[in-house]
Amino acid sequence: MSTATAAAARPGAVLADLLPASRVRDVALVVGGAALTGLAAQISVPVPGSPVPVTGQTFAALLVGTSLGAGRGFLSLALYALAGVVGVPWFASGTSGAGAVSFGYILGMILASTVVGALARRGADRSVLRMAGTMLLGEAIIYAVGVPYLAYAADLPASTAIANGLTPFLIGDALKAALAMGLLPTAWKFADKR
Repeated sequence: MSTATAAAARPGAVLADLLPASRVRDVALVVGGAALTGLAAQISVPVPGSPVPVTGQTFAALLVGTSLGAGRGFLSLALYALAGVVGVPWFASGTSGAGAVSFGYILGMILASTVVGALARRGADRSVLRMAGTMLLGEAIIYAVGVPYLAYAADLPASTAIANGLTPFLIGDALKAALAMGLLPTAWKFADKR
């Protein structure tokens, strides 16, 4: 049995576990996940009337969590957030710092990445249906942190924060979830064939 097949068949494995294990691998995966999230954040489209743009950042954060697992996913998104706070311009549209009203979404991404990573370790990334539920839960966690933070930071009533920080993004998030639903189970099928 090949190493990839053994890892794929092993319960509790995530896609990153198909690579040969080492501390160097883990550090590279954590840094790479943070960089991927930073790059995806540069895909940024303003939403009229909202201080929060549509970005590829949430998709990257959830992809990082499911691909790397809870621990590495958490570290990766924490590194992304910390580096952005200290000045790396890789938040949406090349911004940095903790002062933006949308910073709560980044905090939510740390938690969401951890949760979807834990679910992936339980096999949630291996079927289309379970992957859909995992992505939707991850997105719900991001909004559960991001929208109240937006309301607080921008001094908005809850209804306005929901209208500006949640509603305009639902269709895009459904598309991101659909992409993940096909991507990760397909990656597992490919790995199982090797």
